[in-house]
Order: sequence, then C-alpha cells, then structure tokens
Amino acid sequence: MPIDPDHYINREISWLEFNQRVLDQALDDSIPLLERLKFLAITSSNLDEFFMVRVGGLRLQMRAGAASTDPSGMTVSEQLEAIYGRTASMLQCQYEAYLQVIEPSLAQHGIQRVHVANSSVRHQEVAKQIFEDEIFAVLSPMGVDSGSEFPLLQARALYVCVQLAVPDEDPAFRFAVIPIGKAIPRVLTLPTDQGFSFAFLEELVSSYVAEFFPGEEVLGTASFRITRNADVSLQEDSASDLLHGMKAMLQQRKTADCVRLEIDRDAPAEMIQFLQTNLEIGDRETARLPTPLDLSVLMHLSGIEGFDHLRNEPWPPQASPLIDPTQSMFATIAQRDVMLCHPYESFQPVVRLIEEAADDPDVLAIKQTLYRTSRDSAIVSALRRAGERGKYVTAVVELKARFDEARNIEWAQELEEAGVQVIYGVKHLKTHAKVCIIVRREPQGIVRYMHFGTGNYNESTAHLYSDMSLLTCDDELGKDASAFFNAITGYSQPQQYHQLEAAPLGLRKKLLSLIDAEIERKKQGQRASIAAKLNALVDPSLIDALYRASMAGVTVQLNIRGICCLRPGIPGLSENITVVSIVDRLLEHARLVYFHHGGDELAFISSADWMPRNLDKRLELLVPVSDPTCKKRLVSILSAYFQDNCHAWKLQPDGTYQRNQQQDNALRSQAVLYQAAVDAIRQAEQKRRTLFEPHQPAARASSKP
Repeated sequence: MPIDPDHYINREISWLEFNQRVLDQALDDSIPLLERLKFLAITSSNLDEFFMVRVGGLRLQMRAGAASTDPSGMTVSEQLEAIYGRTASMLQCQYEAYLQVIEPSLAQHGIQRVHVANSSVRHQEVAKQIFEDEIFAVLSPMGVDSGSEFPLLQARALYVCVQLAVPDEDPAFRFAVIPIGKAIPRVLTLPTDQGFSFAFLEELVSSYVAEFFPGEEVLGTASFRITRNADVSLQEDSASDLLHGMKAMLQQRKTADCVRLEIDRDAPAEMIQFLQTNLEIGDRETARLPTPLDLSVLMHLSGIEGFDHLRNEPWPPQASPLIDPTQSMFATIAQRDVMLCHPYESFQPVVRLIEEAADDPDVLAIKQTLYRTSRDSAIVSALRRAGERGKYVTAVVELKARFDEARNIEWAQELEEAGVQVIYGVKHLKTHAKVCIIVRREPQGIVRYMHFGTGNYNESTAHLYSDMSLLTCDDELGKDASAFFNAITGYSQPQQYHQLEAAPLGLRKKLLSLIDAEIERKKQGQRASIAAKLNALVDPSLIDALYRASMAGVTVQLNIRGICCLRPGIPGLSENITVVSIVDRLLEHARLVYFHHGGDELAFISSADWMPRNLDKRLELLVPVSDPTCKKRLVSILSAYFQDNCHAWKLQPDGTYQRNQQQDNALRSQAVLYQAAVDAIRQAEQKRRTLFEPHQPAARASSKP
C-alpha cells in the first residue's frame, strides 16, 4: 500500500497532544492538588526533552537542507513551524493552570508563595537575611559586554540577566549574567505561623541584585534559561574507544546550538535582543513567559511534608501470592512461570533473584542487560558482588541510553573493576532489550533461570511505571536467550530463534506475519482480533498492515500511551480500529501484544514500541507468554485497559483526543489492577491461615530444590 499522507498523523504533533493530555491532568479537579502540581511539573520536563531531541534533530535536518517529508506529508520547515506554534499555546495553558488555578488553590490550603517585593516586613527581613547569609557569598555575576566573548551558558540552567546603566556611553547600558546554579535550593522556605511559605531563589536574587553591583544603577533584571540541541550523534566508526567517544559526545552537548530561549515576559526589549543575538536565535524560538520559569521546579513542592490530604492515597506494591518469601527464587521459578504486574506487584522479586544469584555457590554465570538503572542500584551491586566472587558475569551496559550516558559510564567502570565482563552495547545499535539469564548447576544438570521485562532494571522507576515481568526457566526460552546474548557479546551471526523474536532482524517481519495471519483467518470466515498496548506507534509498514487488517474486518484495539501516527475510524480504511490512551497516576510503560489466532491465543510482552528506531536501530525482544495461567492474566490486564472509562482518551480520525468518561459504572484500569493485586495476596494469606500443615519426620519430608 503506497503511503498516503492523509492516512498519517505527524509524530511531533502527536507527541505534543500526549503532553497536552498530561497537562489536562493538572486541570482535573478530581485529582488531589499536589498530584496536579506534579503533572504540571512533568509536562515542563517533557517539553525540555522534546526540544533537546526532536526539535534539535529537525533543526539539524533543516540546516543540512533536507527536502524530504514525513509520512504525513510535512516538510521539516512545516514541522518546526507547527511545533513552535503548538508549544506556544501549550505554554500559555501551563501558566494559566499554575497562576490562575493551582497556585491560588495551594494558597487556600496553606501553601503560600511569597513575592518578596510586596511581602510583609517579617518576610522581607528573613529574605534579606537569607540573601546575605546563603546567596551573596555563593553566586557570582559574569560580565557579558558586547565587545567580549559571550560566556558558555549551561543548558536548562537558570540565570538572572541584569541591565546596568553606563552613563556617557553609547549604548548607555551594559549586561551581566548571574548563574543561579544548584548549590542553593531553588525553593526557599520562609517562616510562617501555619502551613508552608516559600519563595523562589531567582526572585530573591532579583530583589537584592544591587548588592552585586555597588555604586551602579540597575535598570532591569529578568530570569532566563536556554535549551540546547541534545541530538548529538556519536560517530562510532571513528571512535575506537567507545567510552572515550561517549565522554566526548557529552562534552559536545554542552556547546550545541541553542534551540529555545525562555525569558521573563517583563524583560527589557534591549535585554531580549542582546540574548537573541548572542545565542543566535530569533523571536520564534523565544518564549516570553511569566515567572517562575521551568515549572519542573514544582516537583519539589509536590513532595513537601504535612499535606498528605492533598495527595493520592498510597498504593504500596503488593507481594505476589506466587512467591513464597521463605523459599528461594530458584525453587519458586522451578515450580511455575511467574508473571508480575508492576508497580501493583513489587519489583523486589526481580532484585531478589539477582541478589540470590550473586550469593548462591551453585550459580555459575549471570548475563544481564542494563539500559537505565537507579542511582543506588541493588542490582548493579549484586552484579559487582558476583563478579568479585568469581562468577562469570556479563553485563551489557548501554552507554548510548540518552541522558543516562554519564551514569552508565560510571556503572560500567565500577563493574569492570569488580571483574565483570562489560560490553558497551553494540556498534550502531542500542541494546534496549530487558533480559537477565542466570545459569545454575543443579542435580539434574544446568538450568537457566530468566527474567524478561518491559521496563528497565531500575528499582526507582519500578514504583512509578506500569510494566510487566516474566520469570521462567523454560528450556526453549533459555536456549534463545543464550543465543541472543552470544550474538551481542561474541560478534556472532544471530541464530534462528525458536520462541523469542528480536529486532533489528526479525521483529517487524514477525509482527507483520502475525497480522497477516489474522487477516487470512478473517477472510476464511473465522473470528479475528488484534490488541496491542504500546507507548508509540509510528512505523509505516505496521500501520499499513493494521489498515489492511481493518479493511478485512479484523477487530483492532490499540492502547497507545503517547505518539500514534495511525488515524482510526476512517471509513473504508480504519473503521475497525480503535485507539485509546491511558493517562493516570502511573506512567503506562508496558508493551503487550495479543492475537486471537483462531482461538489458540498468542500473547507477548516486549521491550519494543512499534517505531522505526526500535525495529531497525535497537536490539529488542518479543517474548511469548505460553504458560496458560500467565497468558490468561495478561489477556485480562489488556482487557482492563480497554474498558477504562475514567482516564482513557479516545483518538479521533483528525488526530484530536476525546476523554472517555462515565459517571455510571466507572472503571479505572489502574485502580482495578491495583485492587486485583491487593485481593490476590489477601486471598492467599487467608488460604494459608486455613490450611493445616502437619509436621513430618525428617526422613519423610519432601525435598525441595
């Protein structure tokens, strides 16, 4: 099917609409106030990354004179124009939400922002004291005279620009820049009889800025920040030492082109022009905004103590009823496959499996991929300990994981020092698959215990992201997993897999064949259906295959959290396709795929979204869930998402989204999944309390592995 631009939604605009859905959570008064503040902060940090990567990449294409269009028919120039226009309205919505709705509501609940210039005498005295004791000695202004070289400004850092009078000269002013830095908290606590009062650091700097320039007249001040292009690629063919090359690339990001200037809307015109000239950007790339700039700072406020009534009711991760804490993880997995739904069920069994492997004398080898990890990673500590104890440990540490490069470099060096065989990913590909293999010597021979996941080995985000884990010792999966690792680590030719499928070689082909099989069954008069839960759907070949399925009468249900370039509901093309997006308190991250397959249902978990980058430029895995109990549970989880009528947004043919809300028979999928985890462990505990287990003589006791 040839590409018809009318059949595709531009991926950048689709992503911006996803960020708008996150922003809409901040405007939902059914959500607790501090949670709404958190959503507002998330939209701001999301936009930062979008400008660094996507806008930065498009600007590079434009500079290179790229004349191609995307599948929706938009040129690079048209995409940039649309992005800057859409983000301008989004920023306006952000600040209206904060200044007109959320900040006044916070004040009503005792969380009060103090504006130093018009605050009480008491607050002004305290603010002046904080400035003199904590700020003045730390911060240092930089002169930025037009005749000297403009200083290197850090991306996403906050600055205060100062305009100073210079009598009898033309122009009769000069500029200085004060880096705010990170040594002093940006949110400063001020005294209050009740509640919580705070001021922003940059406001104190502006209020007392004259202290930095004794004897000079201050004409004006304004806070500002810049965003630099982070779409800096590594030329791997010329980097014989990848570690050295990555460090050089991180340095290159610090001097990359500016793609956005955010500045106080009250900044003097001469100041804006001065910054634009030196940063080499124009009005389109300049956002004049109310203060505070960078609303991600509000994440700090969302965590202040003493206001639990303004937060969600806690959902502590539940233990899995299939995992006996008194039994080793190896014994548990040997009995059955275990599927975990995070964060409703704890990620701790995965950590525990790797920790037990590090300490178990019967474990011979551990093979693990690491894409993103937490700062104090228990998993990395276990791998390091295993290496120090002489086990054969291989860690594929992906140094090219964007914005986690520095941390991964540090982990890689620490693991190497502990005797771990570290592979710095694969040339020209990112290793995004989530897999761990533990090779154990047992009486019956060598057994491979495995973890496959949809999310990273990151204990921190495992509390915030909705993901799936599969723990198994299935022999066929074990052979495939070992072959996958050998291909990565040994420069060997990838083998034909029996159960797994991997990108970049066979994953797209496998998905296309599964879609075509459903089409063929429908043509034969059988029931046919496809369901998929993904973070993004961009790949044109898969989109076209889904269109063919719809035209053949196959029912296609898609749950796409973020970018979706497919247009559902178009008569004659996609009327059998529905697309929903769940935006709720947890970040939907799991990739789940289902095919009816003539009643012999096929279900998979995957690390891969359906995007060209995942299918062509990354090492990804599609993992079948064959155990009947696990498969049934996965299908029920998918079903819950498609029944959501509280936090689901339905994609319309024109690319807009409509909220699917019902007052009656409300079903919130995340709440349903959490309650299911609570009920499962409660029922298991009740069953254990009513089960009489006799003590048996040692000779008659059953042996367990």
